[in-house]
This record gives sequence, structure tokens and C-alpha cells, in this order.
Amino acid sequence: MKRIYSLDVLRGVAISIMLFLDGPPDKIYSILEHPQWAGLTIPDIALPMFAFAMGAGAAISMSKRDFPTKKILKRTAFMFIIGMLLEMQPFLFLWIFADDFTAANFFERAIIHGRLFGIIQRLAVTYALGIFIARAFKDTRKILIAAVVLLIVSSAGYHIYAPDNPFDEAHNISQAVDYIFPGVNHIYRPTHDPEGLYGCLAGTASVLFGFLAGKILVDNSTPREKIFLFCKAAVILLIAGGIWSLTDIISKKLWTTPYALINAGIDFLLLALFMKLFDEETPLKKFSQPFGALGINPLFFFVANNALLTTLYIIPDGTIYNGVYLQLYLHTTQGLISTEFGATLFCMIWALLWLPLAEFFCKRGIIIKI
Repeated sequence: MKRIYSLDVLRGVAISIMLFLDGPPDKIYSILEHPQWAGLTIPDIALPMFAFAMGAGAAISMSKRDFPTKKILKRTAFMFIIGMLLEMQPFLFLWIFADDFTAANFFERAIIHGRLFGIIQRLAVTYALGIFIARAFKDTRKILIAAVVLLIVSSAGYHIYAPDNPFDEAHNISQAVDYIFPGVNHIYRPTHDPEGLYGCLAGTASVLFGFLAGKILVDNSTPREKIFLFCKAAVILLIAGGIWSLTDIISKKLWTTPYALINAGIDFLLLALFMKLFDEETPLKKFSQPFGALGINPLFFFVANNALLTTLYIIPDGTIYNGVYLQLYLHTTQGLISTEFGATLFCMIWALLWLPLAEFFCKRGIIIKI
């Protein structure tokens, strides 16, 4: 079965947002920054979109062959290890390049107090849980019910744990779970971890919604019928998310139920739009090519981008203040028109620099699976 181009474009849009916003060198426009706690801005749609696309891709793969448990666990473990290595990289580089950062500092910061979860780790866990659930239930209706149950359980946990203020930043069930596992020494901040374990409940639902989209993509209905189903699902999910947001906050840091529902609605809608605009040869298709190219190797570009950013932030003198990345910004777009404009323009240029490599991989048929 050949690749579904609209799904590649969806992956590409997700990774483009990540590349664009992973390393802002200065303050950028607020719409391009994650909210402090609650709300929804452009970067908040990237990770759920990625999870959705992973679920859709898994459904397409499972339509062609079985997914043995060993294969699922192997990919999950590989992704998790890659994510942990990314978390350790800054401290490893400080150990190598900074004179005042010793082996003892590295052991303490990266091992004793190292962060266990991160974006790749979250994707690994939700991918595995989503695939196991989808493989167990198989039936579309049962998979949908499983996704809804996960969202209900996730929401209920907040209200049961802290009924007076379920989503208080300093006291919520997600934080409580983080303190138990992986423990306060291994989370992103003392108050919470935006990729913590509890958020995997709703995160897995995002994967399952994507899995349902993938099942539609490979069924025998016409493209017109598929687009109609995607639009119908988008409307239902967006309305459900809006209604649910009357009781629960929309928060990427907690991956709350309305956050998952609204993002799944956006993903279904975008997939329908991309199918309509790009799956056939149309004049508009050429504008989607950069996204399609990035979407063939999305996790590779995410990992490569993070690893390179860390390298350029710290090299050459072992501080994050005089690294190559910030020096490039200081000598190019800093202060151009305004702080926000200059920093945003630099982020845009940085993301565009990955496109030639993505196009090269696309033309050569190179696929690097992570």
C-alpha cells in the first residue's frame, strides 16, 4: 500500500510547528508560545497532532500485517531511550565543554535528578498503550468507547482528587502521580511535569482517535465519503471539547480532556482539508510539498533538531549564553523591527533550513524509523 500523502502532510505540519518553536532565542509573539497553564495557542496543537498521526499510521500498518507484542515493545523502548538521551545531552555537553561542570555534576543532574519523561517518552507510552488497546478491541465502536472512557477517567481523577479546585497548578492529581512516579527528582519542574504519567490517559485517547482516522483512510469508501466522515467527526469532537471545557480547563501541560477532544477535532478537520486539497494532483499540491517531505521522517527531524539545538546552544564555551545558536541570532535578526519579530523570523529561518534535507530524503526514498 502506497503512502497516504495527506497523512504525511499532517505529520509535516506537526513537525514544522515543533521545528519552528523548539528553540526561540528570545521572546516571540504570545500566540506562538505555550500558555502558562491554561489556554490553546498554535504550538499546543503540535504534539496531539503528532500522536493522532501516529495512531493513524499504526492503523494503516495493522491493516497490512500483524503487530506482534515484541515489535511494539521494541519500538516503545527505543523511543523511550532516545528521549532519555535527549534529556541527558545538555549535561553531557556541559561536562565535556564547561570547565566547572564535573563528572559528579553530570551524575547528579542527569542521573540522580534527571528527567524521566519528555515529549518522545510521552509519545512512546501513548503509542504503546494505544496500539495494545486497538489490537485488543479491533472493532471501531469499541475503540471509540475505549477512547471516551480514558477521557472520562482522566477528567474524573482531577475532580475526585481535588473537588474544590481540580486544576490548581500547585495541587492536582497529575502532580500527585508525578510525585509518586517518577518522583519529584525526575520531573520537569518541582510543581509538575507537562509530559507526566497521568497525562498519558488522555494522550492515549488522542492516539486512538488517530487510529480511528487511519481505519477510515484504508476502508473501501470513496474519498468524498471519507472527507465527510472526517468533517462530521471534527464537528462532534469540537463541540464535545467546547462543552467539556465548561468544567475542565484546556491545558497542554495536563493534557486535559477538552484539550484532547478539541485537538482531535482539529486533526480530523485538517486531514479532511488535506485530502481535499492535496491527495489529487491540483495546483495547490506543490505548496504542501515541504510538509509532505518532513512528514515522511517526522521523528527523525524532531530528534535531530533537539540534538542540534542543544549542541549549538552550548558549544563553543560551555555556556548557554555564548553558544553558536544565540550568537547567530545576536548577529542576524535580533531587534529587527521588534524583539518579537526578530526572534520569530529567526525561528522561521531555522525551520526552513531543515527543508533541503527533508527534500533530499524524500527524493531518495530514505525513511529513518524511530
